[in-house]
Amino acid sequence: MDLQSDDLFPDEDDEDNSNYSQDKEAGKEFVVYMIDAGPDMFLQIKEEDDVKKPTHFSTVVNCILESLKTRIINSDYDEVAICFFNTREKRNLQESEGVYVFNVREGEDLDRPTARLIKDFSHIEDTFEKEIGSQSGIVPGSRENPLYSSLWVAQGLLRKGSTRNVDKRILLFTNNDDPFGNADPRVKADMRRTTIQRAKDAQDLGISIELFPLSRSGEEFNVSIFYADMLELENDESSEFMPMVAEKFEDLTNQLRKRIYKKRVVRKITLMVADDLSIGLHTYALIRPAQTRKITWLDSVTNKPLKLERSYICADTGALVTEPLARFQTYQNEKVKFSIDELSEIRKVTSVPLRLLGFKPLHCLKDYHNLRPATFLYPSDEEISGSICAFIALYRAMLRFQKYGVAFYGNTQSPQLVALLPQEEVTNSSGQIDPPGLHMIYLPYSDDIRRIEKLHMSMDGPVPQASKEQIDKATAMIKKLELREFSVYQISNPALQRHYAILQALALDENEDLPETKDETMPDEESMRRPGIANAVEEFKDVVYGSNYCFEVNTKTKGDEASKKRKALTQVAETEVGKYNWKELAETQKLKNLTVVELKYYLTAHNLPLTGKKEVLINRILTHLGL
Repeated sequence: MDLQSDDLFPDEDDEDNSNYSQDKEAGKEFVVYMIDAGPDMFLQIKEEDDVKKPTHFSTVVNCILESLKTRIINSDYDEVAICFFNTREKRNLQESEGVYVFNVREGEDLDRPTARLIKDFSHIEDTFEKEIGSQSGIVPGSRENPLYSSLWVAQGLLRKGSTRNVDKRILLFTNNDDPFGNADPRVKADMRRTTIQRAKDAQDLGISIELFPLSRSGEEFNVSIFYADMLELENDESSEFMPMVAEKFEDLTNQLRKRIYKKRVVRKITLMVADDLSIGLHTYALIRPAQTRKITWLDSVTNKPLKLERSYICADTGALVTEPLARFQTYQNEKVKFSIDELSEIRKVTSVPLRLLGFKPLHCLKDYHNLRPATFLYPSDEEISGSICAFIALYRAMLRFQKYGVAFYGNTQSPQLVALLPQEEVTNSSGQIDPPGLHMIYLPYSDDIRRIEKLHMSMDGPVPQASKEQIDKATAMIKKLELREFSVYQISNPALQRHYAILQALALDENEDLPETKDETMPDEESMRRPGIANAVEEFKDVVYGSNYCFEVNTKTKGDEASKKRKALTQVAETEVGKYNWKELAETQKLKNLTVVELKYYLTAHNLPLTGKKEVLINRILTHLGL
């Protein structure tokens, strides 16, 4: 059995998808939500106008619920645990008093965020007092230290996995800035010292501890009493800690539903500068299309995933094909077959992935030369020693002389010319914004450039030209509608957001109506009605269409105009067809020298389909001519 040419030579998008494949283990995150369950967390909060707000415990529960919901979508291979301290009951592997692990049974590892976990945790406020209970952590005369014990339990929950490929975090929620305030003075210093040491031990193991403090009514959380020492904050860091935490708390609650991909190397390649000089590089994908997950087929009875198997059936005999399949490419109506070895040899373009050809001034590189998202290049000494030093020298010289490199990228799927564009490092007070390196921009070949071949025609004469007044009004309207401080990072994909919202509603059995998703791609109608903008739009409409023009579309008139246009194009095609001897061109194999527009003259004149690439159009003409 033969395979079609599309299977023989796959589309270049297939390679893009493979570049974007992510190693799940490389970006995994283990998180322990550590929640203070002391009595103060359940106190009712009142504002100045006596308006009651939710308790701190309720606020934290809702925050974690939203975090779990988005985590399922963002990175569902993460693992989490929810741990309460200052509790009446205990449930943990270490049998420590005052610590209750909600979702991990004794002896088990962390749990992946699931719909069942979210459902159970959403009812925790109703069942907490009965099943877990709250109590003061430090009782006078007692040496029990629930905060120390909870850090020990959390460290035990995070025991598996290497910190080289797993991020381990403890998120601590509390409104008590002095956890040892009620302790006996004789043991208070010892509790403080051992707790700080326990936190330091966890951090030495690669576990990060993040504090989310909640301020009580009329009393701001004072991080300097204890937690500044536990988190090793300097004096200036302590003063800036609370404003930063407020932003982190809001981000944790209002996370966007989107897949999160950890930074990782897409591919390791070598840049050949000369015959005896090569530089080892790592490539990174800075932009990738966000898509929904692939559908998983399930058995209708067991609800377990199905294993898909593909079998080929011979079109002539109807029997299953067991021998290796032959592959072919159609050429002049003949099937040219290829073996696997021949295909491998054909696809092998070069043994050097990236070969430098030379340099050009930066002004020669145009925006429209970019065929697809660029790849970011960064040096590495892993494969070739001295690559970083050589890369820095080349990079700085390109910046100094305002040049970009032209290179040949010889991948097996779609070998391309590329531009190596240097990017300067950009930093601010918060750290690095843009890293130094090279952007590999994919350039078009001459074959990829489409010349303007549009046929201009008008039923009433020549195409009208805009007057100076119309251009001025259009310019004024554009200035009024300018989007200031616009960024693509502000707009999320409404289709994806609705998709994830519906999945969440179905998984959690939320019976209310399907959630409304805000479409941020819609124009701001309120702003569009402002006098300045409305007047500019109205003036442009009047000068172009006239003040009495009606914008109602007459379907019948529109259809008649389309019919007239098709008839006019057919007449033009019939006129152009007579200029060529099509049979002679076909027999001498010169049809390939014609442009696509010229080939479509023949197809239009003979009422044949116009779809397909140039080879398809030529084959269609040959078939019509009987050749």
